[in-house]
Amino acid sequence: MGEKLSISGHTQTIALIGSPVEHSMSPAMHNASFEKLGLDYAYVVFDVQPENLEAVVKGMKAMGIPGFNVTMPLKTPILPYLDELSDAAKLMGAVNTVVLQDGKLVGHNTDGAGFMRNLKENGVDVIGKKVTISGAGGAGSAIFTQAALDGVKEIDVYNIRDSFYEATERRIAELAAQTGCAVTLHDLADKDDLRASVADSALFINATRVGMPPLENECTLDEDMLHEGLALADTVYNPRTTKLLAMGQAHGNKTVNGLGMLLWQAAIGEKIWTGQEMPVDYIEELFFTE
Repeated sequence: MGEKLSISGHTQTIALIGSPVEHSMSPAMHNASFEKLGLDYAYVVFDVQPENLEAVVKGMKAMGIPGFNVTMPLKTPILPYLDELSDAAKLMGAVNTVVLQDGKLVGHNTDGAGFMRNLKENGVDVIGKKVTISGAGGAGSAIFTQAALDGVKEIDVYNIRDSFYEATERRIAELAAQTGCAVTLHDLADKDDLRASVADSALFINATRVGMPPLENECTLDEDMLHEGLALADTVYNPRTTKLLAMGQAHGNKTVNGLGMLLWQAAIGEKIWTGQEMPVDYIEELFFTE
């Protein structure tokens, strides 16, 4: 481990804002990484409600805090209070990482990049191929946007017909126009359509809450939708092996759990703030090895 750090007059603060935040693994991961690298940073959390967001962001900038994370429910409401956005953050309409750069607050979204890096680390290559994803919320939007930017050929997105469906449909059409990826939105209730999509996909992704308590006994795919060559990925990381992944493993399908996405989005964010590479293997062993 690197030199044991203590708070001093030189220590720089990185923060997480949102609500709730007390359950977050980010402080443990980032502070362990800072200590290992010998960086004089401290990562803390602040429970921030939407009505206080503008004042908090202005305060962060005024104090010169070098960077911070943003979690629910602030990922989209924060957009008007930032000076610049990365291309991915613009297309996603959400930010999870902010850096103070040349006096400007620049918003990024590392969720999708973290997911795509995790696929690569697990030997799953979807560039130039078709992907099916269930869930068009925060995680799902980040993933299909980054996948389109990275060169996935075709993405079928399935979501319930909620009050955001039409707005999501427009955003997906804009994403398709800007990236050249054939991204389309479908009704999750149409099982026959989902079955046909999965049949010619290289990867199926669950980006919903299905699989985590209290929905741990539910699954977004029927077992007979699995086929040889289909990889399965889940954004749920508690439990590590969801019903979807267990089903895939039983059939010999390649599976990727949600822990890697959590780890790699943090690593990418840390590189944005500090310019240093997180010791990913060390952090994985410290927090994610059973």
